[in-house]
Parts: sequence; C-alpha cells; structure tokens
Amino acid sequence: MRLIADRGFGGMYPENTVRAVEESVALADAVALDVRRCGSGELVVCRDDTVDRVTDGTGRVSDLTLADLAALDVLGTGEGVPRLEAALDAIPRSVGVVLRLRETDLAADVLPTVSTFPLQVVVASAFPGELAAARAADPGVPRAFSFGEGADPLDALSTARGLGATFLLAPVSACTERLVNDAHRVGMSVNAYPVASRSEAERLDELGVDGVVADRWGVLPSPSNHERG
Repeated sequence: MRLIADRGFGGMYPENTVRAVEESVALADAVALDVRRCGSGELVVCRDDTVDRVTDGTGRVSDLTLADLAALDVLGTGEGVPRLEAALDAIPRSVGVVLRLRETDLAADVLPTVSTFPLQVVVASAFPGELAAARAADPGVPRAFSFGEGADPLDALSTARGLGATFLLAPVSACTERLVNDAHRVGMSVNAYPVASRSEAERLDELGVDGVVADRWGVLPSPSNHERG
C-alpha cells in the first residue's frame, strides 16, 4: 500500500508549501499537491480558491499576483504560497507527485510545466474535461479521476475508464470490495482519501485499496520505512 502525503502532510506541516514538500518526501511514496492559477497567470499550489483559511491574508487566488501570494504567511510559519515549479523542484526523482487540478483550463499549461522535471507525475482532477485536456496535451502522463462523497462510485469508475484514467481517487466511504475489484479488473488503481488512522488504512488494505492519501505519516497498516519508530 502506497502512502500519499496530502498537501505535503498538511496536518503536520504548512500545507502545500515548499517546506511541507521537503518534510514529507522522506516519509511518503508520493506527494499530492493542489494546483490553481493566480491573478498574474502563473500556476501556484493552493487547495482553496481563497487564501483566507491558510494565510494571514484574504482574497481569491485568481485575484492575487504571484508576488502577493509569495508575501503571505501560511499558517504562521513564514512560508508563502509557492509557484508550482518551486514545489516540484523540492521533490526527488524517487518520490511521485499527484497534481490535483482544482479548477478548469489548467491542463494545457500544467503538462508542459511538469515535462521539464524528471518526476513520476500523475495528473488528477474532478473535472472530466481537464483530464481529457491532459490526455490531449501529453497522453503519456497518467491520469486520476477524483470524485466526492455525493457521487455514485460505479458511475465514477465508468467516467474514469472513459477518460483513460489509470487511477481513481475515491473517498474512504466509497471504497467497497466491489469498487476495488471492478477497478482492478479494468487495470485501474484505487487511492482512498482522506485516511485518518491506521485502523482505517488496515480496513482499506483488506479491501485491496492500492494507496492512501493522508495528511500525516504513521497511518500505514504495518511498520515500514514510512514511520520513525
């Protein structure tokens, strides 16, 4: 079972920052980051459409410039909201990265950007059109379809298959033996989110889930090199 650091283990480190990436890569198989476009046009790493929750500032990411975002303080740590390239630069080749496209019209710029980094990249989105655009921009980059709690899991799997996705990002509550088996039958891996405890990961492991997306280390079912002790 793979451990994917949600926002760079955002429950332990300042989420979606360079520091979080640097801390989490020693403990995770992959890092999941959230991508948006800022007001000056660059790709940046931020989960919400505003900076209000995680910084000392306010406003929509799409209205703030790259310089504005860099000057903010994420969760009182002195870290700013980073440009995508800065976050990718902190990831070693041995660690994968899942880029969650949090809005539309990003794929055409994200794919050329990631192509300049020697990384194992998966492009993920809840927007089918973004995954279709990602396939058109670079069909060689794996894609993940993400769906929320309100969606029908089997419909989501059908959508993912139609998009040529190789990964499914599924809510923990949607992960059933049937979903996992059906996904595996068509060659698709299932990653569950958000996983909060080892007992939850153990249950998912028994179902055959391939990876867990967690905001802290130490949730894997058995002792491994992901843990400090």
